[in-house]
Amino acid sequence: MPQPRYILAIESSCDDTGVAVIRGNEVLSNVIANQSVHAKYGGVVPELASRAHAQNIVPTLTEALNQANITPSDLSAVAYTYGPGLMGSLHVGVAFAKSWAWAHGIPSIPVNHMQAHVLAHFLGPTSNPEFPFICLTVSGGHTQLVKVKSALDMEVLGETRDDAAGEAFDKVAKLMGLPYPGGPVLDRLAREGDSKRFQFSRPRVAGLDMSFSGLKTQIWQFLQQGQQKDPDFVGSNKHDIAASVQAAILGILMEKLQKAVDETGVKEVAIAGGVSANSGLRKLLLSKEEESGWKVHIPPFEFCTDNAAMIAMAGAKLNETGKSFPLDIEPQPRLLLSKG
Repeated sequence: MPQPRYILAIESSCDDTGVAVIRGNEVLSNVIANQSVHAKYGGVVPELASRAHAQNIVPTLTEALNQANITPSDLSAVAYTYGPGLMGSLHVGVAFAKSWAWAHGIPSIPVNHMQAHVLAHFLGPTSNPEFPFICLTVSGGHTQLVKVKSALDMEVLGETRDDAAGEAFDKVAKLMGLPYPGGPVLDRLAREGDSKRFQFSRPRVAGLDMSFSGLKTQIWQFLQQGQQKDPDFVGSNKHDIAASVQAAILGILMEKLQKAVDETGVKEVAIAGGVSANSGLRKLLLSKEEESGWKVHIPPFEFCTDNAAMIAMAGAKLNETGKSFPLDIEPQPRLLLSKG
């Protein structure tokens, strides 16, 4: 039986520089260089992000190789994110990965960031989803329902028509004056709040598509009205506001996920992306496992947010096909998830 291959991966789609090494499904290193510079701006500044990637990428790669205790000669391939994401950030990672791989005589493999989020479920010793399965991929930039037929055959069943769910969390948190990134802070506040205290109407979108723009506007108007009556409205009600907002956003996601399960008959269900770290979403999914007989797969926290280990796993699956990729591949900021 052939030995598992070593795959190095570089992830630079947004504001974190990630480099990882895997062998088979074993993660040997998964190093992430965070960019704290964006906190004072309340969001990612693209030009600052690309500059930070350029500064971080070499030391991050060096640390990943050291942690994995290997040299470039041990590697079978270098995988890299080529989209979707921020153009400047992607360009740094793509250019570096291709040139570094070429200099060491190693094949380079372009990876779709969204496909990699789904395949994060195949990292580590945990039980893997069985094909086919439904994956709800939720992050700051994307919200999709995907039917995963195989590692390289995925069909998008529905997606947001405007804002992503993660973006809605972060924008509401910003309106509440919470520190950036606001989604995790809002989640922590929600654990101590009454989710039924404030009610928000949910947009009705046909099929399996979703919308969060109208809900975000509705919450903004609600906060404005509350502060007009009481300047300390948000501060004195932050736990209940957070819980109510979270219930509304997660309600949309769970309603569409239920509809996808009903329409496909697939009860093997997974979540992926940064919002899959949300404690409320995890709790709702586990309750569905008990009530409806779903087989639920929730990734470890370290594989929820953007990371290079998931890029390595997607690269490994592509490497197994024996396909070679040219060096003239360019970043694609609006890359769509392949449907097979």
